[in-house]
Amino acid sequence: MSIKRRQHNPSFKAKVALEALRGEKTIAELASQYEVHPTQILQWKKTLAEEATGLFENKSSKKPKDEKALVDRLYRQIGQLKVEKDFLEDSLGRMS
Repeated sequence: MSIKRRQHNPSFKAKVALEALRGEKTIAELASQYEVHPTQILQWKKTLAEEATGLFENKSSKKPKDEKALVDRLYRQIGQLKVEKDFLEDSLGRMS
């Protein structure tokens, strides 16, 4: 007989991880309270601690990446249009 694995939603994981970070209860107490393995709580706590700094990063630091992608896309489009223009000019020149 197989046991179905439980899927926890992100809000539940965040709630448990925040309580673990607070340190008011031990990991074992939290594990028994929420019926989750202590290792899983430690993993959620570690993930929260590592990714929390990303929440407070300056939004402008992401902007250059978006601008670079936009500039690359525009240069590709310019190149394609130039090739098409040259092709049409050559075709028109042969017709005259």
